[in-house]
Amino acid sequence: MLRLFLLLHFLFFTLDACDSDFSSCVLKVKDSHSIQNTTLSLPLKNNQRLIYSTKKPDGKILKYDKFFSLYLVEDTHPFAYPFSINTQRLGATAVVNEKCAKKGFIKQHQIGLTQLGIYSQKLSTPAILSDACCNVEGLVTPKGVIEKPYIRHFITTKEKNYGDLGLRVVDTKGCVRVSAVDPFFHNNPFKKGDCIVAFDKKKVKFASQLMQYILFSKINTQHKLKVRRAKTYKTFTVTTDKRYGGGMVSDTFLEREGLYFNKQLQLVSLSKKFQNYGLEIGDKLIQVNGVKVKTQKELREYLQEKKRYNSLLFERNKFQFFVHL
Repeated sequence: MLRLFLLLHFLFFTLDACDSDFSSCVLKVKDSHSIQNTTLSLPLKNNQRLIYSTKKPDGKILKYDKFFSLYLVEDTHPFAYPFSINTQRLGATAVVNEKCAKKGFIKQHQIGLTQLGIYSQKLSTPAILSDACCNVEGLVTPKGVIEKPYIRHFITTKEKNYGDLGLRVVDTKGCVRVSAVDPFFHNNPFKKGDCIVAFDKKKVKFASQLMQYILFSKINTQHKLKVRRAKTYKTFTVTTDKRYGGGMVSDTFLEREGLYFNKQLQLVSLSKKFQNYGLEIGDKLIQVNGVKVKTQKELREYLQEKKRYNSLLFERNKFQFFVHL
């Protein structure tokens, strides 16, 4: 702690308090104990810590985000020099841990809950994406970078949910294109292949930008989306609903109905509605309406096309059984 105090005290009185080789940021990460095995634990102001962890942390939890495995907890032993989330324009950045820093750049920005950001440099995870003044630009996880707009949204807002308009998007040449449509989203007007042109009259250029508009919108608010479908333009008014899948949570579209899966299509959570059908945690989905599905992607694509799941075949302890809905 003393060495960090002396270093920061010196930097405070220099004309440029930012460290071009990020050595002070490495020291700050080390002295704040921000990296603990597979957990990130960043001290913030107001006696709080931002934690990225796949396991529930100790202490008083103030807020939890299941999509990114983020926790905001009360810090009973606050660090003298807490981290801040960068609010300025992006400058030089590096991925930093308690041993070293590697300068680089964001190769691909985070597309909502579907795809985390991709950084140009590799470093053991978890780590911190930092600017030269040791402000946080993102959290580097095994799945990618959780970028600062999502971190700031989590810390500063009272919202516990993300917004959803029933679509998933990707960047294609000259177009933010709809890659998947939630068949269970009420009155969903979108079709796979639609090109999203504008959101509430704001021009849409990137999938990452559009997903922030959608995810950060309040539940039950209306929004106008202009789309290009084939050679015609259409404008749809859609009401924001709650997002159920994505990020660290499965995203098969059955989450809206109350079924959550792991990568092997084993149930990890289910609503009371399905418990009445005799389903249990760990049951593995084999077929939907007689069609075999092996991955979340295959299940999502089938549901998007057929819009139904009347007959589900599950397996439990090598015994297969049907659930008819």
